[in-house]
Amino acid sequence: MTDISAVAPLPNERTVYLNGDYVPESRAVIHISDRGFIYGDAAFDTARTFQGKIFRLDEHIARLYRSLRYMQLDPGLSPAEMVTITEEVVVRNRPLLDPDDDYWVMQRVSRGSAFPGEPGATEGPTVAVLCNTLPLKSRAVMFRDGVDVAFPTTRRTPPECLDPNAKLHNYLNLIVAENEVQAANPGAWTILLDTRGFLNEGNGSNIFIVRDGIVTTPRERYVLPGVSRKVALELCLELAIPFREADISPYDAANAQEAFITSTSLCICPVHSFQSRAISNGEIPGPVTKRLMDGFAEKVGCDYVAQYLRHLDG
Repeated sequence: MTDISAVAPLPNERTVYLNGDYVPESRAVIHISDRGFIYGDAAFDTARTFQGKIFRLDEHIARLYRSLRYMQLDPGLSPAEMVTITEEVVVRNRPLLDPDDDYWVMQRVSRGSAFPGEPGATEGPTVAVLCNTLPLKSRAVMFRDGVDVAFPTTRRTPPECLDPNAKLHNYLNLIVAENEVQAANPGAWTILLDTRGFLNEGNGSNIFIVRDGIVTTPRERYVLPGVSRKVALELCLELAIPFREADISPYDAANAQEAFITSTSLCICPVHSFQSRAISNGEIPGPVTKRLMDGFAEKVGCDYVAQYLRHLDG
């Protein structure tokens, strides 16, 4: 067995914050009995950088702390301290970032060891802050061709069982649904239906449709209200685009003239089809979606669509 404390850092290795220390990624280890590992008893949040700068970090941290309060989990750090730590992690890792790449930046907090008296187990919560390079190359085609959305038979966990407003580690419902879709339609984007049969959300993403110039997205009670979702709704207000939060049926999706998804990494990305049926407008992106994408790029100070497209093969 290798003593991990004696392992030399790897070349160009990223730095991670873990329980009070900044350590090389290969040395950032948690105990085998950590409740986040064995029970999914943990919360997290994810921001992203644009040209190396974190976008709306305060909003992501505020959402993380709302999730933690819902779980009755005290991370032992104030929100301001978590912001400072996150910014420091990005500063330490920025030299490793290629000029045209950016980071996902994540905070993860578990309740700590289920058996705190065991050798190597830490007392109290486990707190980690880390970053990963965004998968710009593998997702670039989504901005050229649009997203193909598929609905699995697996339904989203209802709010009566677990509140979707909390961003928790327990992603198995989403993973089972994703596996189902990828087995039948590799490359499609999974959007689950809720137990009532309406469009809900995907893995880290919110869905929007556009019909007769009106933007519609599922109600906040049933989905995790993403920060990028909030930006899209803010842009609707600023650009005088009518919008509403309402139930969206598969029938509504089939008759949408435009559609798009929002997520931290993708920002706003156009949808090409639902269940292999092309959006009726035929433009990728449609005119309303294009206005929102352009507005999003202006807000973040980066042409994120061009950033993705530059990573296309050929």
